[in-house]
Amino acid sequence: MLKLFLNKIIFMHPFTLFSLEGKVALITGASKGIGLSIAEAFAQAGAKVVISSRRQESLDEMALELREKGLLVEAIACHVGHMDELQALVDQTIELYGQLDIVVNNAATNPVFGPVEDTSLEAFDKIIEVNLKAPFQLMKICFPYLKKSDGASVINISSIGGLSPEPGLGIYSVSKAALISMTEVFAKEWGEHGIRVNTICPGLIKTKFSEALWDNEHILKHMMKSLSIKRVGKPDEIAAAALYLASEASSYTTGTVLTADGGFTI
Repeated sequence: MLKLFLNKIIFMHPFTLFSLEGKVALITGASKGIGLSIAEAFAQAGAKVVISSRRQESLDEMALELREKGLLVEAIACHVGHMDELQALVDQTIELYGQLDIVVNNAATNPVFGPVEDTSLEAFDKIIEVNLKAPFQLMKICFPYLKKSDGASVINISSIGGLSPEPGLGIYSVSKAALISMTEVFAKEWGEHGIRVNTICPGLIKTKFSEALWDNEHILKHMMKSLSIKRVGKPDEIAAAALYLASEASSYTTGTVLTADGGFTI
């Protein structure tokens, strides 16, 4: 019996391990950057994907581009900071596909950059609402459907700032640290339901969201000193990590924090 099991693992085709055939994935913050790259990777792996962000027009453009590549992608607008819209997002996803197997909490905000004492209470509330409260609520709404899946996976996109606060990104870093902790809580409680919950902590990735960092020569020069791989990362490099965590390849992985940061946190 053990020999048969080992043979199955050793000779399993890698494409099978990373296949998402028959799965339905919901990704927030997916009209551009990391979220869009994850959506494309999942769809290429065979999943039916729902992309979401605040603006339907932008989503429709991206969904059309992906469909022209032969991928199964639907677009549903949702402001994750509005809790009623989260419920509608899940309801529409279930109406479309009748199931939900993978959830990626990628939507995030950071309306301030500078000393923490200059952060207003309004900005604090907005950051916590979008970066922490929204993933919490979306996960709860998705729970009844994830329990029915034979390979449910939740992936929360945090940040290296969640491991060590980044200069100028104080409360953003706080929210991402809390997201890591919340991921571990859900992973511990949901394992018995067959739901895996993991975190990815990207480093400096070339997206519009992080432009204030990689487009600042002084900041970029400082960060390069701390990188083992001395370049800015690409969104599809985070998508590859997400594909691992969404697929059978990571079937015994939950509660983990996966960094993709060029060695910044070494």
